[in-house]
Amino acid sequence: MRILHHLEQSRSFRILWALEELGLDYEIKFHKRLPNFSAPSELKMIHPLGKAPILIDGDQVLVESAVILQYLQETYDVGMEFQPLNSTTKQQYRYWMHYAEGSLMPLLVMHLVINSVEKHTPFLLRPMARQITSGIKSKFVQPRLKDHIQYLEDYLSEHEYFAGRFSFADIQMSFPLDAIQTRTGKRYPAIEAYLERLSHRPAYFRAMSKEEVLS
Repeated sequence: MRILHHLEQSRSFRILWALEELGLDYEIKFHKRLPNFSAPSELKMIHPLGKAPILIDGDQVLVESAVILQYLQETYDVGMEFQPLNSTTKQQYRYWMHYAEGSLMPLLVMHLVINSVEKHTPFLLRPMARQITSGIKSKFVQPRLKDHIQYLEDYLSEHEYFAGRFSFADIQMSFPLDAIQTRTGKRYPAIEAYLERLSHRPAYFRAMSKEEVLS
C-alpha cells in the first residue's frame, strides 16, 4: 500500500493529485502545521529533513515533489497518458519540472518571508525592519519576480499546457502559479485561465475534495 504523508498547506497536494490522475490506491497520513507554521517533528521519524511530501511505496521512501512525480509517471503510467509525446515536449517537460522549484519557488518563498518579517520583529525595531525589507523587496525580489511572471504569462498565452498535452509538469507548476495569483494581489489573465483549466480535471477535483475533508 502506498502511503502519502501530506502536510497541511504544502506542496504535497501535487502528489495527492497525481495519485488521483493515475487511479492508484493509497493511504493518506495527514499532518497539521504547528502554530509557527513549521512542520511537526514526527515527519523527521520518516525522513531526516522532516519535509513533505513524503511518499512511501513498498520499501521506498520518496521525497521532493519532482522526484515523486517522475517516479509515479515512470512506474505507473502504463498507458503513457502523462508522458511527453516527442523529444521537443520531453525537453519542455524536464525544464518545467525543474524550473518550478529551482527558479520560481525560491523567489516566492523569499517574497513570503520578507512580508512576514515585520510582524515577527519587536515593536521598537519594526521601522528599521520595514525599511530593510522594503529595500530588498523593491530592488531584488520584485524586479526578478516580475520578469518570471511576464515570462510565464507570455508562455501560457500561447500554450494550453507546459509540455504539449497535460502532463505531470503541469501538476508541478500549478503550485507556484497558484501562489503568484494569491500572494501578489494581482491578476494575470493567461495564468488565471490556465489554472482554471487545471481545476476542471476530475482528478484535481477529487484530490481537492479529499484535502478539504482532511483540513
